[in-house]
Amino acid sequence: MPITTTDYIWMDGELVAWDEAKIHVLTHSLHYGCGVFEGIRAYRTAGGPGIFRLSDHVNRLFASAKIFLIDIPYSRAQIVEAVKATVVANKLEECYIRPLVYLGYGEMGLLTLNCEVKVAIATWPWGTYLGDDGVQHGIRLKVSSWQRHDPNALPPAAKGTGMYINSSMAKAEALKAGYDEAVLLSPQGYVSECTGENIFIFRNERLVTPPVTAGALEGVTQSSVMVIARDLGVEVEVANVLRSDLYTAEEAFLTGTAAEVVPVRSVDDRVVGDGTPGPVTRKIQETYKAAVRGEMDRYHHWVEHAS
Repeated sequence: MPITTTDYIWMDGELVAWDEAKIHVLTHSLHYGCGVFEGIRAYRTAGGPGIFRLSDHVNRLFASAKIFLIDIPYSRAQIVEAVKATVVANKLEECYIRPLVYLGYGEMGLLTLNCEVKVAIATWPWGTYLGDDGVQHGIRLKVSSWQRHDPNALPPAAKGTGMYINSSMAKAEALKAGYDEAVLLSPQGYVSECTGENIFIFRNERLVTPPVTAGALEGVTQSSVMVIARDLGVEVEVANVLRSDLYTAEEAFLTGTAAEVVPVRSVDDRVVGDGTPGPVTRKIQETYKAAVRGEMDRYHHWVEHAS
């Protein structure tokens, strides 16, 4: 999906012009893929641009960095303020926000401990990741031939840059086969997540989402949806999900900051339910849409205004 350019990108403490936000070709993370990032959204609200669960995203960014032994040279509060400043500088009412922590130029080789840590924050307008039609009518999933990485090979609890090669390969395989998205299984055969989204199934009056022990990243949108579902009176469980559970689910949907809440129409050509978004999915989708825009007092604390 093409990027719509904006005016400024925050880089290491200052706002620089979009076209001047450059790095050296020998930047360490470009060669070895060691970096961490976040995906955050700001939405138009009655009080101006509201950034959804900004502090929670920043906390996850720092947790990812800790796992990789990367010391971010700014405090959490400084990164929060930098995100807000970048949204304001670009005069965006709604946007996607990408904080990136990477290892800069000056060291080469696999040892990361002596590398200078750099931070950039970009913001730009970005529509729903899996498309408006997918949000409205549902998407088609394919279980990938690629596995989610083993936690003792690469830590799936971290949102690391190079780790997404795994997701990219699964995504390309699914799209080339005519599907919209891929499902990755853990080395033990349990459903882990999709290439950039958590997955939920609804069956027997329960909503179930895979655990971190199956390789799923703890999603900010995932946790929001779990709260929303329970508030709606739906029982929610974090538990292992089998591939066959996807086939026999009454409803299924994906969650993610970029994707938001997206119904699943079929998995491996097995129709989910009657092939249309189910009532539980729709109610959660509608509630989430209102919550991120600051329209519900119950979830007002999730929205941090940029100015």
